[in-house]
This record gives sequence, C-alpha cells and structure tokens, in this order.
Amino acid sequence: MNLNGTGFGTGRPSVTFTMKVKRVCHALLPAIFAFAALGAHAGPPAAPASGTDSNATAQAAKPALEPRAIELLKAASARLAAARTMSFTVVVSYESPSVPGPPLVYTTRSEVLLQRPDKLRVITPGDGPASAFYYDGKTIMAYSPAENLVAIAKAPPTIDAALEQAYHDAAIYFPFSDMIVADPYKDIADGLTLAFYIGQSHVVGGTTTDMVAYQTGDTFVQLWIGAEDKLPRRARAVFRNDSSQLRHQADFSDWRLDLAVPEDAFTSAKAASAARIPFARPDAERIAPEQVNPSANGEPSKTH
Repeated sequence: MNLNGTGFGTGRPSVTFTMKVKRVCHALLPAIFAFAALGAHAGPPAAPASGTDSNATAQAAKPALEPRAIELLKAASARLAAARTMSFTVVVSYESPSVPGPPLVYTTRSEVLLQRPDKLRVITPGDGPASAFYYDGKTIMAYSPAENLVAIAKAPPTIDAALEQAYHDAAIYFPFSDMIVADPYKDIADGLTLAFYIGQSHVVGGTTTDMVAYQTGDTFVQLWIGAEDKLPRRARAVFRNDSSQLRHQADFSDWRLDLAVPEDAFTSAKAASAARIPFARPDAERIAPEQVNPSANGEPSKTH
C-alpha cells in the first residue's frame, strides 16, 4: 500500500495505502497548500520591446516577487495556521502518460480533519481502493479496509513531525500537506523565486477568489484564494523540468474552521484490529504472508 504512489496499483501492498495518487504527490510537494489559480486572463509583465534600455530589460527579466501576491500567500497561511481545528474535502486530479501518448487523468478524494498540534485524520474513499490515516499524537495508523491491513508506528508529538516521519519511514505523502503544517508560508518561502497577482475569478469554488501564481524550485503553481475568507479553492501545478508538462490539480471545498471535534475522531478500533504489516517504505522487501502479524500489541512484525 502506498499513499505516496511510486506505482499505480502494482503488486502486493507493502505499507499503508493502495491509492491512485502517483505523480501528484511529488508534483505538488513544495507548494500544494497554496490554493492555485489558472491565470487564463493575465500573466507576468511582458518583456520590454527591443531597443529599450538594457538595464530596464535586465531588471524586467529578473524573477519578481510582487508584494500583493506575497501578501495573499501570507494571509492564507495565517488563516490556516490560526485554526485550532479544521476540516475540508480535497479532490486531486493528476495526469499520467498513456501508451498512445496523450496523458490520462486520474482523481482521488480525501476528507481531512485535524486538531492542532497533534491530531490528524485523512479518509480517502476513492477513486481507487479506500484508505484511512489516523494520527492521535501517540500513534500513526495507515489502514486499507479492502485488504483489512494496517501499518502502525509510534508517532512524534506534532502534526509536522508526524508528516515528516510518515514520509521518510513509509513514503506516505499527502499532496495537501503544506496546507496543514504549522506554518504553511514557510514551506514555500525558502525556494520562492517568482510570485505575481493575476486577478479575480467568480467561477472557482462558488465564490470570488484572488488568483496568484508563483514558482518554488522547479514547480510552477497557479492558485485561487478566497477573496473574503483567504481559504484555498484550487491549486494547479506543473514541473518546469517535466518534458511532458503533466498537470496536477487540487480542488478544496467544505471548509470548516474551529469546529468541535469528538475525542475519538483520530483513531479507529476497526483499523487497530486489522492484520498488521510493517510500517515501511513501498520499496522495502516484499512481505511474505506469514510475516503479517495480526496480534493486538500495536507493533508491526519485524522483517529485517
């Protein structure tokens, strides 16, 4: 099982989820928090016409960080970071090469619930096999209900640290992770080389949004941010060094901030009682059937 998705429905699950999320997880990794905009009506300033002052031309060619774009990114980050509890639905669409050549589009939907600083739940009913991720501040559980398999690991005391552990230990990555960390803006600021304001849309997300585009590393992101509530409505990204220019998109809806959350929302007795498999990366050694440990001690069997 592989939430991060290095393959597409291939082989026996070795840890966590068998979700169809493949490339989008990596393509949106640096920036997905940031609520994308498509920029169909505007773009960065045009280069000066030939014959203009060379210094002005050089200045115009430099990557620009427009103050209004930065202000919007910071405002959205602050709104998300200030929420003690938060829930939303995200539909992720990503392109993948096909045998004939033109890319195919695949989608997943996840229902996300968190409570800062140490609780997170992600339920993904489809497309693809259903999966669930539970983090309650002490334990991480990655559950595949179809196979009734669960990977369990002891967890660090914050959402940020749990996300990092899940990624490094089991290649679990959520394409919206930069939106749920403690400081979303910090996750994109270090590699930020371009940011500009595009304009407003009255179509996306059923509300008025401000459209911003930016580049961090080799990832170019277009984004829509709610004009009034500063919450993300859409994120769209592409790798600049991807010769196929495959596109990846996340649409956010059903926002609820500072909602009341039941104490037992971040664990599952059904998941905890499933057959255990190691909490390990999908490229780890394949698990033999006899190595699956259905014991109730909360620890995966040792395979290495």
